[in-house]
Amino acid sequence: MAKLHFLIILSLLLLSTITPRSLGADPARQPVPNECQKSIGGPCHNKTRSLKLKLIAIAAILVTSMLGVSLPILSRSVPALQPDTKLFVLIKAFASGVILATGYMHVLPDSFNCLTSKCLPENPWRKFPFTTFIAMFSAVFTLMVDSYAMSWYKKCKTHNQGSKDQDLEKKVSGHCHGHGSSEVDNPQAQLRRYRVVAQVLELGIVVHSVVIGLSMGASDNVCTIRPLVAALCFHQFFEGMGLGGCILQVNYEKKMKAIMVFFFSVTTPFGIALGISLSNVYRENSPTALVVVGVLNAVSAGLLNYMALVDLLASDFMGERLQDDIKLQTISYVAVILGAGGMSVMAIWA
Repeated sequence: MAKLHFLIILSLLLLSTITPRSLGADPARQPVPNECQKSIGGPCHNKTRSLKLKLIAIAAILVTSMLGVSLPILSRSVPALQPDTKLFVLIKAFASGVILATGYMHVLPDSFNCLTSKCLPENPWRKFPFTTFIAMFSAVFTLMVDSYAMSWYKKCKTHNQGSKDQDLEKKVSGHCHGHGSSEVDNPQAQLRRYRVVAQVLELGIVVHSVVIGLSMGASDNVCTIRPLVAALCFHQFFEGMGLGGCILQVNYEKKMKAIMVFFFSVTTPFGIALGISLSNVYRENSPTALVVVGVLNAVSAGLLNYMALVDLLASDFMGERLQDDIKLQTISYVAVILGAGGMSVMAIWA
């Protein structure tokens, strides 16, 4: 399901790059600001140098993304990093803070910048807060998906009470510590919730990753790309750790875990490669591109904010494990603040 949504969104993004007309405005009637014209050359604009940096970025981001998302999964073989240890709880809290800051400090401001740009007509784009409106309904839609998925599972469960369920409960009983009082005694229901969280979270991250990769790949501004490479490497590494922690808990088979790791790892490099191939056609300040990217970022922001606050942070901090250990709870809050704070600082460059 996540892959299907990814292909649909990517198709819309491709269409936006080749659509010449602006949305909501007649270019013959409205003058186009100078900053909205095709970018002109300057000391920072160099196609050859920028291409070298983008190729380095593809390799570096691919490696760091794969490393970040794989570390929590591979930690199963390390006793100190098992899901029921305090260290794992702290790492997950740090990663949840990173995802929270990604939504609020990276994706949401990008959407504001796109949908309030001077390159778009003032009416309606600067007359109504479309970014927060879309993000709000995106969060509600994410809640609907979360809720309906759990309802569907419970209905199916009433018709399937065989030995398979008992085996599954034994399998996941060690990974369901303190995530809400209604599901503590039902490891199977908790497992299903973990799977919904992991898939929806990956969808939101994939959308954002393709967008930032596309923007970077289409740019020939060396002064912008150089600091962006390092910032995106850190960004993808810590974001991958957050997603990897969720994947670890879903108890998927190796094949499914590999697919989720692959999709997270390649989306930003793929976006960069796509941007390079479309650099002569795609203009990030064209009205159509601004609207499509702005809307996708708003949707992604609403999804990530909901997932970080409700399914990751609230689920852990209101669960028995942290509620029964005030010291661990306090240290976990510090970890969240460090993760969110560090990711917020990166917003200076990316």
